[in-house]
Amino acid sequence: MRLTENIQKTKVHVTSEIGRLNAVLLHRPGVEIERMTPGNAAEALYSDILNKNIVDVEYGYFAGVFERCTKVYYVEDLLCQLLDDDDIRSAIVTESCHDEGCDYLVEELLSHDSKVLADELIEGFAYRKGIDPERYAERRYVLRPLYNLFFTRDASSTVYDRVLVNSMSFDVRVRENIIYKAIFEHFFGCETLNAQRWNKHAHTEGGDVQIGRSDLLCIGEGIRTDKKGIQYLAETFSDRPKFNIIVQQLPHQPESFIHLDMVYTFLDRDRCMMYPPMLHKTAEFAGKATTWIEIDNGKIHYHDCKNMLEALRCVGLEMEPVMCGGDDLWMQQREQWHSGANFFALAPGKVIGYRRNSHTIDALDRSGFAVLNAEDVAAGKVSIDDYKRCVVTFAASELPRAGGGARCMTMPINRDEVDWQ
Repeated sequence: MRLTENIQKTKVHVTSEIGRLNAVLLHRPGVEIERMTPGNAAEALYSDILNKNIVDVEYGYFAGVFERCTKVYYVEDLLCQLLDDDDIRSAIVTESCHDEGCDYLVEELLSHDSKVLADELIEGFAYRKGIDPERYAERRYVLRPLYNLFFTRDASSTVYDRVLVNSMSFDVRVRENIIYKAIFEHFFGCETLNAQRWNKHAHTEGGDVQIGRSDLLCIGEGIRTDKKGIQYLAETFSDRPKFNIIVQQLPHQPESFIHLDMVYTFLDRDRCMMYPPMLHKTAEFAGKATTWIEIDNGKIHYHDCKNMLEALRCVGLEMEPVMCGGDDLWMQQREQWHSGANFFALAPGKVIGYRRNSHTIDALDRSGFAVLNAEDVAAGKVSIDDYKRCVVTFAASELPRAGGGARCMTMPINRDEVDWQ
């Protein structure tokens, strides 16, 4: 395959959560999100169905900020180009059909134009009465739509110079793995990691994996990432002379605690966003352990810590927390529910998140973050480079109901190194 010049120059390199962003992978929510009903929303891992007309406007301003600030790649564009290669096309389609139990469909799909085929792989292939087996009639799709694809973080996540193609906990998202593996191996020439090649029972998801530093991962252990997945990551990086993993146990209920980045994200060299009960081990986090795994020349040591801040201090990071929801527990719970702790850093101290979480935005303001509107940044009226610290806020009512925030919807490909001094 002949790669474009821009892609040839982009290397996977992410050694922190906050280094200046040079390239990112996004996916604009398409008609796949309109193929949810109250009856299949739970299977699609949603608690509600979305209005695409509103989503389009909300996501437009979100993506507009990234298009103004960095290089943006879109999943559907890269997939369409990949499908021009016969060998890659055959591998993606064959594996996708095998996983959905519709091998009979392979030859027909391979005959389709690359754009049509890319749409079918993302938006689903509809059941045809009298042609497809009757078992697909009730769910209406032979290949199920990828309802969650716009959460580009979950199914894959950059880990230094490699990509962790995550072993998803739910079958409805497996085709995302197939697509991302092809994108990163063939477009970006990147080695991919997968916990299930090591142990079929191991699970990881990108929302649980945060790169603290070149020698530090912070990982959530909960309903999506399990102990075996964490063990895989520990063994993967055990060949480094010094390496650290901080593990935070997460509640399995309610559903808003699915990933670490729903309760904790890095904002700057010395600032983090945190859901207060996680810090104080109250309410839902009572009894949820924080563990520092220290890897020293291949030897692994486990240390119990009081909370995430103490664990970070143990590895030399002093973090001042900004409280999700401010000072009131009810507001903390309300805003955490709609991804109030889920921020994404465009550069050190320059982050983006939902405007609707007003108490959280006020807390950032008090902590020295200038509050900017995504509309102004996307239009070029305001630049994040004019501020030492800032939070870009974008209006959203529909997107938060999908169960994720700014970090969930972004897959960083390349970031600058951070000077931690």
